[in-house]
Amino acid sequence: QPQLVESGGGLVQPGGSLRLSCAASGNIVGIARMGWYRQAPGKQRELVAAITSGGSTNYADSVKGRFTISRDNAKNTVHLQMNTLKPEDTAVYYCNVDMKMYGSSWYNYWGQGTQVTVSS
Repeated sequence: QPQLVESGGGLVQPGGSLRLSCAASGNIVGIARMGWYRQAPGKQRELVAAITSGGSTNYADSVKGRFTISRDNAKNTVHLQMNTLKPEDTAVYYCNVDMKMYGSSWYNYWGQGTQVTVSS
């Protein structure tokens, strides 16, 4: 079974930084798009940032210039560097990956989520 393990969430003051990581494991044949979504209480889940296997990125307008997504293909990991955090960034952040496992087709997988709280 594939696994997506997230880390790096926590409590930070406004203006601070956090770095989220997500590691994919299992009998992986290939990984395509990797991304981060977030869901705040009472709101719909929204795309924060995504990166293709070729390194092309896209960001939500609300995080452009503050967040940076990157990936390490050798380690099957994706990172989200979050700077100048604001209280409105508070949410559960989810890793999302298009992945092909041995003997299976391409599927979209979700991590378990990690809480990010921005508060003084």
